[in-house]
Amino acid sequence: MNKILFVLVVVFFVSANQQTLQAQDFPKLDKSPMDAAAHPKSYRVSDKLAKIIYSRPQLKGRSLSRLAPNGKVWRTGANEAPEVTFYKNVMFGDKEVKAGTYTLFTIPNEGSWTIILSNQINVWGAYFYNESEDVVRAEAKVSNLDQSVEAFSILFTGDEANSAILHFAWGTTLASIPVTAK
Repeated sequence: MNKILFVLVVVFFVSANQQTLQAQDFPKLDKSPMDAAAHPKSYRVSDKLAKIIYSRPQLKGRSLSRLAPNGKVWRTGANEAPEVTFYKNVMFGDKEVKAGTYTLFTIPNEGSWTIILSNQINVWGAYFYNESEDVVRAEAKVSNLDQSVEAFSILFTGDEANSAILHFAWGTTLASIPVTAK
């Protein structure tokens, strides 16, 4: 009888100390939601060339040059700087990059964007960007879109599993760089 009473008392105290969660206890959606882009769009990691996890800020009537100024290092999205994982050794533009995970920064300019892959991981914004951690810098071609893209977007295109074009679009600006398995 004492064992049963003891077990009941323990169960009572354990259940009484558990927090009851309500719907309002969960955070609301982020204003710059997290998203991902991958190539190819396979569910098997062994088939992938690359994957990028990033947050998507919106223009909301603001100019792109105000949010991502020309000539300045930009976090390439919102919140944490994006992380790109290459599952194979690649040519990133005209630069060799070993398989691994890197933080992606950009320097927007009129005719091209400098795309930076850095060893700095888990970085909030570009506030603590350190050029000495750069792995490579490669140039992405810039062109204009016919229609404006409200939320910053990253997309891979290409039919081959080991070759793709990585695109960054925001407003009417499109920056593109090839990524090919080595």
